[in-house]
Amino acid sequence: MTGADLLLLALGAVAVGSGVLVVTTKHLVRAGLYLVICLGALAGDYLVLSAELVAWVQVLIYVGAVVVLLLFAVMLTRAPIGASDDLDRPGWPAALIGGGAGLGLSVLLVDAYRWGSVALPDAGSAERLGEQIFQSWVLPFEVLSVLLLSALVGAVVLSRPDIGRPGPARDGRPAPAEDLADADSGGRR
Repeated sequence: MTGADLLLLALGAVAVGSGVLVVTTKHLVRAGLYLVICLGALAGDYLVLSAELVAWVQVLIYVGAVVVLLLFAVMLTRAPIGASDDLDRPGWPAALIGGGAGLGLSVLLVDAYRWGSVALPDAGSAERLGEQIFQSWVLPFEVLSVLLLSALVGAVVLSRPDIGRPGPARDGRPAPAEDLADADSGGRR
């Protein structure tokens, strides 16, 4: 067993451990931070496997964008940040389903490869990856970007309590923003 194998196993253990913490914690913000650790450990695994481009895409896209978007959505929607006992469910069904799926996949992989070695294809390049993304995968790429943008806009709309709330009206016209601020503060500034 080489040093790279040990590093790969250690990073895999960190990824699995933090992944378990993501789904077992009752704190939403902590779950997001454990997700950052899990995705960072996966990026480290990619680096050990000499897939530097995939590792940095993992860091930029998932850690840098998706997790930050999740944390901003939590902050903008003013969701409860502390422990939420009302959202807690028993963990044994999820553990049973996850364990069964893991066991089934393990049996499937062992049966498919019979512990033999697999010939790896030639190493890819950033140019080849870019051609694939922007020629045959351009539509899913753009749909994902629109989905992330709509999630951010939705979080901003949900965080604004004054949108859609009727305020004091004068002459049948909607109230200006100053009157809404006065109504919120009880007439004092």
